[in-house]
Amino acid sequence: MTTTTTGPAAQDAQATQGTQDARVELAIGGMTCASCAARIEKKLNRMDGVEATVNYATEKARVTFGPDIAVRDLIATVEATGYTAREPTPEPPPGRADRAGQQDPAHATPPTHDAEDDALRPLRQRLLTAVVLAVPVIAMAMVPALQFTYWQWLSLALAAPVVTYAAWPFHRAAFTNARHGAATMDTLISLGTSAAFLWSLWALFLGTAGEPGMTHPFELTIARGDGAGNIYLEAAAGVTAFILAGRYFEARSKRKAGAALKALLELGAREVTVLRDGQPDGQPDGRTDERTGSREELIPTSALQVGDRFLVRPGEKIATDGTVVEGASAVDVSMLTGESVPVEATVGSAVTGATVNAGGRLVVEATRVGADTQLARMARLVEEAQNGKAAAQRLADRISAVFVPVVIALALATLAFWLGNGAGLTAAFTAAVAVLIIACPCALGLATPTALMVGTGRGAQLGILIKGPEVLESTRRVDTVVLDKTGTVTTGKMALLAVHTAEGEDEEGVLRLAGALEHSSEHPVARAVATGAAARVGALPVPEDFANVPGLGVQGIVEGHAVLVGREKLLAEWAMELPAPLARAKAEAEAAGRTAVVVAWDGEARAVLVVADAVKPTSAEAVRRLRALGLAPVLLTGDHRAAAEAVAREVGIGADEVIAEVMPQDKLDVVKRLQGEGRSVAMVGDGVNDAAALAQADLGLAMGTGTDAAIEASDLTLVRGDLRAAADAVRLARRTLGTIRSNLFWAFAYNVAALPLAAAGLLNPMIAGAAMAFSSVFVVGNSLRLRGFRAAS
Repeated sequence: MTTTTTGPAAQDAQATQGTQDARVELAIGGMTCASCAARIEKKLNRMDGVEATVNYATEKARVTFGPDIAVRDLIATVEATGYTAREPTPEPPPGRADRAGQQDPAHATPPTHDAEDDALRPLRQRLLTAVVLAVPVIAMAMVPALQFTYWQWLSLALAAPVVTYAAWPFHRAAFTNARHGAATMDTLISLGTSAAFLWSLWALFLGTAGEPGMTHPFELTIARGDGAGNIYLEAAAGVTAFILAGRYFEARSKRKAGAALKALLELGAREVTVLRDGQPDGQPDGRTDERTGSREELIPTSALQVGDRFLVRPGEKIATDGTVVEGASAVDVSMLTGESVPVEATVGSAVTGATVNAGGRLVVEATRVGADTQLARMARLVEEAQNGKAAAQRLADRISAVFVPVVIALALATLAFWLGNGAGLTAAFTAAVAVLIIACPCALGLATPTALMVGTGRGAQLGILIKGPEVLESTRRVDTVVLDKTGTVTTGKMALLAVHTAEGEDEEGVLRLAGALEHSSEHPVARAVATGAAARVGALPVPEDFANVPGLGVQGIVEGHAVLVGREKLLAEWAMELPAPLARAKAEAEAAGRTAVVVAWDGEARAVLVVADAVKPTSAEAVRRLRALGLAPVLLTGDHRAAAEAVAREVGIGADEVIAEVMPQDKLDVVKRLQGEGRSVAMVGDGVNDAAALAQADLGLAMGTGTDAAIEASDLTLVRGDLRAAADAVRLARRTLGTIRSNLFWAFAYNVAALPLAAAGLLNPMIAGAAMAFSSVFVVGNSLRLRGFRAAS
């Protein structure tokens, strides 16, 4: 049994007073790459009775521990590893009010500010410093015409802040890694930039590089030198600027990991109209409900308590989970359940917070509030899915873990070899430092950010937003794509699909009368009929009389005809029956999961209108393209199975690939089950009900026409509401990943090819500069090829 506790004191008490395992979530600070998360996780899991998962993207560690361990022990272990840890401070509610509706100052909403921007500001400042100062340093080193007298000293003045202040995060991380016997990309960057900068200082102050008129000539001859006239300030400054740029854009993307939770929580109503009996002492009179005599009082939703009765007007969000005690209406629940047809709510019906009242006036009694609501439970599902989603290990870090020790060993071996052969301390040290300098990953710093920049830029032009490099790793392995139905494969809006008329009736006449009456209704099905009628017959007449029949339909007088539009039961109340052809049409529509609307006037049934969530015209082509990429499509929906199978047939998905009538938590379970079968799962969705599944999936793709919660929980966002963009997104992501991998290969290949020259002491500034420049140009050119990516026609 696992018990979740909320604070250090509670955790420690839990751990010492019982035998149950406790669980805590720690906020981790100081991580710079995925290998940092792996190191912390490894250290925590070495503790007896501890199971930990550390997520680099969300900067959180979820730890389950036994009774002999206290939270302070976990924090101490993380700090001993070189990082910081603390229990996250829960955010205050949007505002808590007392029963009289007055805001409690102690819990008032704090002034809004961009906390994410505050966290990124130091990194942004370092990046701007590096870029502004490094550009002239690089220009002077690479363009002989700019090498005026004493240009090298100006380069030193500009490069010094870049290598010290701007590159400080790399040096700090390298020191932390060294304390624990590890090497990452940070180690390589710190070693290379420090070696280049320190050697330049030696050459300027103790060698000949500081003499007036010193230049870097255009000589590509391979010859041994003592290095006293060589400076490498442009390498140190350029590498720092390039890699800081990549880190900044990565951090900005990573900071949005928790935005899905915020988007979910913001979906709920912020204020609610509660019904109170009597007048509270000392409070101004509120508006009085004429039907019940109760006083209406507007309070923050966070102040609601179980048992409170609140009013929901047409078009308003339902504030919290509850039971209808008065009124009848249609409730749009597609945001939570995915059902395209609104649900009829009458007295005794259960309703869910954040759904929308699409019809009449409702009075609801709250049954669940705060953390117990369906919306809050969905937020927890999203958070758990995000925390459990392992961040992809960086290829550069994996290579660096091997490359750095090899380079250091080679540098030491070079120094020892030349000293042993009597070459002299200066020549030996020159060769050893040259090894470190040529190993400095200038092109490596460009490999990922340039490909990402071009790839994401091209994606944006095509309506595809890629959130970060970790996303690309997933696209290569994906073999199954789960498609949400409502709003993804279909339009998500009810539409008039077919009109079946009785003998002797014409379609235009039916739509004219039915559309006119439905135009006065607020029901989503009625709006679909009215919109479809207006599109087909033009302007609609104005009803002379109109009445809503709760739960059944509408009735009224249009152009002198007594018209009924709604369920078959409405006709039965007027002693009318459907003719056999219309009854068959109604049965066929309902068997296909569609909504059948009956139209009658002047005592006779005249037509059956078929309304449904229409399939997007491009969905069938999108499914074919996804199959061509090796992805097996699965249709997943909260809608009825008949409706789901009808849609599946239309887009080319087999009945055995349809999973219907699932709730939000079931969607998450379906993704987990497919992953448990060894599949790598991509999920495409657009609603709040898809957010947890999108976060859990190996690759989450959100339709940009959907909710913020779904978009923030996803890895890729498809700006257009066209499912074909999903296939293009996978193709582009795979192409971008391939470009990054080829960039990394060539970046290291040039370094490795030049290392023997450096070890032999044959490396002069132009050879080093040419190698670095050529590898960088190659990497940039390779990345620019992504601009030619085209969406499939």
